Amino acid sequence: MTAPTALGPVQAAVYARLTGDATLMALLSGVYDFVPESVAFDYVVIGEATEIPDNRHGGFGRETTLTLHVWSKYRGHARGQRIAARITALLDHQPLTIADLHHVSTRFEFSQTLTDPEPPGDIRHIPMRFRITTEQE
Repeated sequence: MTAPTALGPVQAAVYARLTGDATLMALLSGVYDFVPESVAFDYVVIGEATEIPDNRHGGFGRETTLTLHVWSKYRGHARGQRIAARITALLDHQPLTIADLHHVSTRFEFSQTLTDPEPPGDIRHIPMRFRITTEQE
């Protein structure tokens, strides 16, 4: 027997954690998997993910890396960094409720501040990556 994919349940758990936090949501227009064109800045996108097996004797597990993207039109990186810091506080070393899986750990891996090179260059972007380890229940 093999473990089911953790990608969907992990994404759903992260979405619930982020959108359930009033402090974070006060800083954003929303958290999205697909961003409608009419959405106002600032927002977070649940982006790319990878999954690798993390099996042990007698059990199945997964390591899921999930990239979140903070998008802002604030002048400078301060507002985006504040959003990223709140996301890190909500996820890093914090328990998650993940459907049909046992959450083992969530670890912050990196973030990077970027300025969108497209004219007029007023969009700030902070990709962030988290590693989420799960086991089959």
